[in-house]
Amino acid sequence: MHEHLVFIDQLVQDIARLKTRLEHLHDTRLASLVAADIAALKARLRDERRRLERAVRADKALGRRLDLLLSVPGIGIPTALALLIAMPELGSISREQAAALIGLAPFDHDSGKHHGRRHIAGGRARPRQALYAAALPAAYRWNRQLMALYARLTAAGKPHKLALVACARKLVIFANTVLQRGQPWTP
Repeated sequence: MHEHLVFIDQLVQDIARLKTRLEHLHDTRLASLVAADIAALKARLRDERRRLERAVRADKALGRRLDLLLSVPGIGIPTALALLIAMPELGSISREQAAALIGLAPFDHDSGKHHGRRHIAGGRARPRQALYAAALPAAYRWNRQLMALYARLTAAGKPHKLALVACARKLVIFANTVLQRGQPWTP
């Protein structure tokens, strides 16, 4: 399934690359060719996501875990599949371990009297990217807890990206908790 997820990611990258190419084309014939390629890749992407979801749901335990992840507001099919496949440990580790494993835990750069800036680093790139992409709509529209967190952080003067990383970290914590408890999300 991991290979299938990588293929889906490559399709997304190909679509983005073609969209960039389309922005710079002035010849209508070439633009129509690229637009047709984009449409074909989008159709293939939808089909491949459906196939991967069907493969996950074919296994009863994985299907249950997928449904649990989908119960968290702000986590959709692409994010849930990325978490399920790229982070099989989710649900059996602590919230701190989950955040660190995915690369969303803040690490410090302190030494003696020097207090450096905190930053995130390392971890598994694929699920981290999926959670970061899911954090924006979740923090603006879908998840009340994340909307409150985002509003609180930005009101305190924190930059947009820092607030989104904090929301993505909360999403992985929510996902881990739902899988640990084995029960759908409740606010």
